[in-house]
Amino acid sequence: MNSSAKPAPRIVIIVAGFSGIGLAIYLQQAGIHDFVILEKAASLGGTWRENTYPGAECDVPSALYSFSFEHNAQWHYKWAEQAQILDYLQHVAEKHGLLPHMRFGRQVIGGKWDAASKQWQVQTADGGTLACQFLVTAVGQLHVPNLTRLPNAEIFRGEQFHSAQWRHDIDLHGKCVAVIGNAASAVQFIPQVAKQVARLSVFQRSPNWIFPKQDRPYAAWEQWLSDHVPGVAKLYRLRLWLRAELIIFPLMRGSKWLAKFGTKMTTDYIAEKIADPELRKKLLPDYPIGAKRILFSDDYYDALARPNVELITTPIAGLTASGVKCVDGSEIEVDVVIYGTGFRTNPFLSSISLVGAGDTLLKDQWKDGAHAYLGISTNGFPNLFMMYGPNTNLGHNSIIIMSEAQARYIVQAIQGLDQRDAAAMDIKPEVESAFNDELQQRLATMIWSKVEASWYIDGKRITNNWAGSTQEYLRRCKQIDWGNYVLEKRA
Repeated sequence: MNSSAKPAPRIVIIVAGFSGIGLAIYLQQAGIHDFVILEKAASLGGTWRENTYPGAECDVPSALYSFSFEHNAQWHYKWAEQAQILDYLQHVAEKHGLLPHMRFGRQVIGGKWDAASKQWQVQTADGGTLACQFLVTAVGQLHVPNLTRLPNAEIFRGEQFHSAQWRHDIDLHGKCVAVIGNAASAVQFIPQVAKQVARLSVFQRSPNWIFPKQDRPYAAWEQWLSDHVPGVAKLYRLRLWLRAELIIFPLMRGSKWLAKFGTKMTTDYIAEKIADPELRKKLLPDYPIGAKRILFSDDYYDALARPNVELITTPIAGLTASGVKCVDGSEIEVDVVIYGTGFRTNPFLSSISLVGAGDTLLKDQWKDGAHAYLGISTNGFPNLFMMYGPNTNLGHNSIIIMSEAQARYIVQAIQGLDQRDAAAMDIKPEVESAFNDELQQRLATMIWSKVEASWYIDGKRITNNWAGSTQEYLRRCKQIDWGNYVLEKRA
């Protein structure tokens, strides 16, 4: 990177997605403008730029999956579609003057802490370097597609691609298509694909707990009311937040009553949509509700009930030249294979090599599973802040709430160092250890611990999810306890 044209920024933010954009705005509001956002792609948007598959939309209601400080009265649907979320992010970035701070086509591949200068030396894929005092990773947890292909994939003569790298140049009309996987992304694109193809074979490893989404377009009068009466919009957002905190979160904590209620909701939904008793059995999970991600859909079961769609639960042996072969010897001929296999969530920050104090590699420090104080700071990596880091994912509410809490915390940290005439801060190892011991003890009692494998788990640790409510996280991030950090004075 040629950094001679402009002075080195004080703060480098990695990735121009929801978290990076949100932090940039909070920095500006605090009067801090000496930052850049390094983005590997040619435009902003993060996951909402990358995932363009048919039917892509958020599984959190639009009014809550948005910044608290940037209301949007023009959402088309109660649950926003990918294109409008991307437009929303573009609008927010332009409104707040963030585009001049963005450096597109700059993929960060590494960073090394220089103890002498008390700066991070950031490396980009083009061979450039950039020095900064503060480094913020805002890369999220669901951004690296799981590109593992089936055995013998190289001999398949048809087309094959991952849902996060959708091939819009391939016309699926009239073709025979196989979908590998049936989780969050697949539940959204399968109904759209089913309408186009001659035959769709859905290969299911395990079924999902699915609730009806009850989506609908917003009426014009609702959009007008939301735009002109701010109190209405705030109350609606509050209602959505409370519903998640008071109903869904207790389910994650193991509420037996709510588990029975949720189980009945899904079983009744399946019974309403699926007439075939054998298919009903295939669609009913054998693990506790909430142990894996609960999904929302209004049309997935309808799609599986179509005459041109088959749900296959026999394990796959691999691909052949003309289709998918199962372990029982059966073969399904297909023209296209679509991998709905999700994302690689562990190990965290696997695409960036970070070297902290004493030449410690972050991947080595996290070899038994990622951990960080409040999901933001990890010992031995001064002035490194994470957004949507370890144990900050939610199973019940909007991640934007967590992201904004982290942004406020990071701004407070930067301002606090200045006030203390300090150059760097490093979380004390005993503080981080105590925090994570507490977290893992609490997580062991929650519903996510009731299954042996999920994307929430890395080895023996639940590394992705937060153990508490969003209200608790907001409280714990509200005020920095400076006694938890070792501060390094300016040279």
